[in-house]
Amino acid sequence: MVDVNVIRSAQKGDKDSIVRLLESIENSVYKTAYYILGNEQDALDASQESLIRVYTKIGTYQEKAKFSTWVQRIVTNVCIDKMRKKKETISIEQNEVLLQDKQNVETEVEKAGEALEIREAIGKLPAQHRSVVILRYLNDLSYNEIAEAMDLPLNTVKSYLFRARHQLQGLLKEYQRGGV
Repeated sequence: MVDVNVIRSAQKGDKDSIVRLLESIENSVYKTAYYILGNEQDALDASQESLIRVYTKIGTYQEKAKFSTWVQRIVTNVCIDKMRKKKETISIEQNEVLLQDKQNVETEVEKAGEALEIREAIGKLPAQHRSVVILRYLNDLSYNEIAEAMDLPLNTVKSYLFRARHQLQGLLKEYQRGGV
């Protein structure tokens, strides 16, 4: 949660406040970009571009919406723009599995495999569906906040989430059967 006074000071051009503000949102911006784009390099690029946009547009922020919602809208739009430009299937990088104890090897491999399957399944969703899933479940935004962040009607957000969950269930069942 960002202090309103820091936001207001940043809007007035206070350099220390701007730095504090950007540092406070840096991790959540990267996390969102990573889950939307699916790989580290694209996420770093999108994060940097998003932070620059926050910096250059901080004067346009109005307290009608939560600051975090405003930031998530910027990140989501930057990521969607990057995906449109790329026009490729989003690739999901493999996770490294750190195995510390031989007894937990099977459990750790199973968990890592499940996490990878979920990320791969999310990566196969259409861009809009993927974005609402990430904003809802990764960033824990409410339906109303997602609607604001993506500039969509509330019922569209609900519909996208419903369809995305249905698609994810199907994709995960295919993984379990070994079909993907």
